[in-house]
Parts: sequence; C-alpha cells; structure tokens
Amino acid sequence: MPDVAEPPSGLRRRWRTRGVSLTSRILAVNVIALALLAGSFFYLDSYRTQLIGERSKLARAEAEIAADALDGASRRQRRELLVRIGTEQHLRLTLYDAKGRLLEDSFRLAPPPFAFIDPESEPWYQKAARVLDRGVDFVVGAPTIERYREPPQPGAGNWPEIARARAAGRTEVYLRYAPDRTPVLTAATPVGQDGEMLLSMRNALDVTQAVRDARQTLVIIIGAALILSIQLSLFLARTIVQPLRQLVRAAVRVRLGRDRAVVVPRLPDRGDEIGLLARAFSDMTAALRQRIDAVESFAADVAHELKNPLASLSSALETLGRVEDADLRRQLHAIAAHDVQRIDRLITEIADASRIDAELSRATFVELDLSDLAAQAVAARGARPDQHSDCPIRFLRGDGPTLVRGDALRLERVLDNLLDNAASFSPPGGAVYVTVAGVDGRVILSVTDDGPGIPLPERDKVFERFHSVRPAEEAFGAHSGLGLAIARTIAEAHDGTLTIADRPDGASGARLVLDLPLAEEEDDEDA
Repeated sequence: MPDVAEPPSGLRRRWRTRGVSLTSRILAVNVIALALLAGSFFYLDSYRTQLIGERSKLARAEAEIAADALDGASRRQRRELLVRIGTEQHLRLTLYDAKGRLLEDSFRLAPPPFAFIDPESEPWYQKAARVLDRGVDFVVGAPTIERYREPPQPGAGNWPEIARARAAGRTEVYLRYAPDRTPVLTAATPVGQDGEMLLSMRNALDVTQAVRDARQTLVIIIGAALILSIQLSLFLARTIVQPLRQLVRAAVRVRLGRDRAVVVPRLPDRGDEIGLLARAFSDMTAALRQRIDAVESFAADVAHELKNPLASLSSALETLGRVEDADLRRQLHAIAAHDVQRIDRLITEIADASRIDAELSRATFVELDLSDLAAQAVAARGARPDQHSDCPIRFLRGDGPTLVRGDALRLERVLDNLLDNAASFSPPGGAVYVTVAGVDGRVILSVTDDGPGIPLPERDKVFERFHSVRPAEEAFGAHSGLGLAIARTIAEAHDGTLTIADRPDGASGARLVLDLPLAEEEDDEDA
C-alpha cells in the first residue's frame, strides 16, 4: 500500500496558513536559534556549583590543616596560629571546647581580614545582579540556601555543622549566603582527642564574581549576536520580501486590468530563484496579455465576418416577402441558401480555430513518417471528387529521413489546408506538387502550385485569421480565411514553421513550406 503523506501538525499548519509575514518568519527563525544559545545562560548555575564544590574541598583541607597545627600547641601558640592563618588565608577561625564554649576567635585577636558587604551600600548594578541571581535560581530550581546571620551569643550551639562533625568524627562543610548573596563556607573539624572543635569561615566573593563575569560576558556575546542577527535577518528579508511585494503589486494591477501597460519587474540583476520567478512571471504576464489581445481581436474578427453574410441573408429575406416574380424569388432563395452555408462554414472553422490550442496541449505526439502521411493524404484526395478535381496533385519523395514526432490527424489537417489553398489558386491545366525530404536534421514538406503566386507584402498577412487573397473567378465566401492560420498554429505546436517561399525554378506560383524537426533516435533499452 503506498505511503500517504501525513497532514501537517497544528503548529506547522498554523505557521504555514496564518497571515505571518515572511519578514517575521525570518526574524523568528534566527531569534529562536539565539534563544537556544541563550539557554546556556542558565547553565552557568552548574559552573557556580562546580566552583562552590572546589571551594568546599579547599575549606575542608584548610580546616583540617589548621586543626592539626593547633593540636598540642600552647595557648599562646594557638593564638598566634589562628591570627596568622586567618590573616593569610582570609579566614575567620573560632575554637570551642568540649562543652561548646568559645575559647578563641581570630576576629577578636586581630583585625578581621574580611567583612560582609552591606547590600544597601552597593550600587544599582550589584542589586540588579542579585535580582538576576534569584531569577536564575528560580528558573533552574536551585535548592534554597540558608541565610548567614551573626549569632547573638557565642557558642558551638549556633553551628549545626559542629554538632554533626563532633558526632561523625570528621570534617563537615556548610554553605550559607551572606546578606549580599555571596557564598559563606564554614568547615567544622575536631581538634585532637579532647573534644575541642575548630570552625573556619570563608566569604567566597570570588565565586560570585566569577559567575557574574561569565554571565556578563555571555550576555554581551548574545546581545551582540542578537543585534547582528536581527540586522542580517532584516537585510535578508528586504532582499527577498521587497521584490516579492513588487511582483504582488504588479500582479494586482494585472488582475484589476486598470493599466494595460503594467510593467512587471524582471529583476535582471538577480540570478537567484527570485530573479527566475520575476522573469517567469513577466513572461507569463506578457503571454497572458498577448492571449487576451488575441482573443479580443479574434472576437472582433468573428463579429465582422459574421455581419456580412447575416446582412446579406437579412436583406434577401426582407426582399423575398415583397417580390412576386418567380425567377427573382428563386434567386433570392439561392442567395439566402448560400449565406446560410457560408455562416455554417464560418462557424465550423471558427470553432476549430478556437479549440485548436487546447486540443494540441492535450495531444500525445508519436513518431511518424511525414512522407508516408503526405502520400496517403494525396492518394485520399485523388480518390474523392471535389471542385478542384481537374487539378492533379503530384507527390515527390525526396532524400533523407522524414521521421517526425507529432499528431497525425493535426498534421493531416495542415496538408489538407495547404492542398486546398494550392488547388484553389491553380489555373485550368495546372498542377500541385508535394515534396517531402530530410535536410540537415529537419524535415521539409513543400506544396507548390502553378497559380499567380502571393505578393511579398501579402505573405505574412495570409496567415492572419479571416485574411484571404482569393482568385477573382472563385465564388465569394467559398473560404473563411482561417485555413492557413490554423495550419501555422498546428506547425508551431510541433516546434516547426510554416512559411511562403518563391518557387525554386523561378516559375509563377506559390510555394508553402512546412519545416519540422527530425525525430531524435531513441536509445534501445535492451542495448
């Protein structure tokens, strides 16, 4: 069972069918790509987590090293170590006894190496950075971090990490946020075997600053890329949308038909698909205008050609009612009958001419021998009597291949029209000559008569509809003037031409030449 294409999804269908301009779509596609890039903005939280993890390991190592240094040292030595380590490492070190009482505090022994920043004293951009930090935490679902608060009374009970470190017998690290949302890392570790506990505290300003710097850099990059992308998108949209809008405006003017001289832009400087579309649209509009003009001209010609026999018929019928003479009545009856036949012939020829293009567009061309087709047409014409039966038609087969691709019935119609035209111009005792030959990749069929020939000024006009240069002795209205026009239309539909040339022997008469392309030989599929 053949695959059936699934209908587009709802979003894709709305994207295609809703009135979303091309400019908006181009901008959306480019901005969406940047939005995906901006999504990495929130993954800086993992970078911050990694930095805090590294600082936590450092805090653990610092606390354990300091505890080892304090174990077994005298009171004076402990104070010196606490001051030196705290000052050099920018730490606050506090020592508690086994009952949780504060023994030493490096901040009391020496000037503090760091102080928490008051958020109210910071500039606006730092406050904005903190708001952005909270927004990122909310989006990524970061866990809530406890706020750091200075305990009102000293003692180990203010620090749960001390209780956990004492119970587990190992170092415990805690993370809190200072008032300005910078990380505060505390590490509690046992000192010796007497139950003493050491608590180290670090305000990791560098972690926050590193994350904010990275975020700022990313924001600048994304902002610059966004501006550049928008400018490039607008430039791309202008190069695509502007010519399309020109074509739309031209199409509307053509549709309204208010301006016969509408100039459809061809965009000759553009070699892309838009330029190809513009030139194809311009050519289509020109062909449409020519077709409309041809239809209008054809309608005018039809009206003009029908008026003459209708006027003659109307006059004969009006006179018939007032005439008593039998001979004159018979003449009027004959005139009326002739006019009816002429109108019927005109309508038949007009119907054929009006539908010839549509039928040729649906016709299937096959390979056929134009020489055989011409021989059959000449033989069939000689077998039926007509008004030109005294004019013999001689067929001459020339050299070279004569295979063409076409519709046999339509090409036979061309031959009949050419033979009718040649026979009508041939004088008594004259003849018509039909030759077919292959010359330089073309198949040439010529029909030559012994008539007076066609003057040079009239050679293009005879192919116009309803134009006819008839012999003086021929009955008026015997031809509609559409035969050669139909023949040329069929020839052009076969990628050929139908022209008038002088006789090669210089004698009097007309020579109509049908020139068709030779059928290309197809490769044998079994080869």
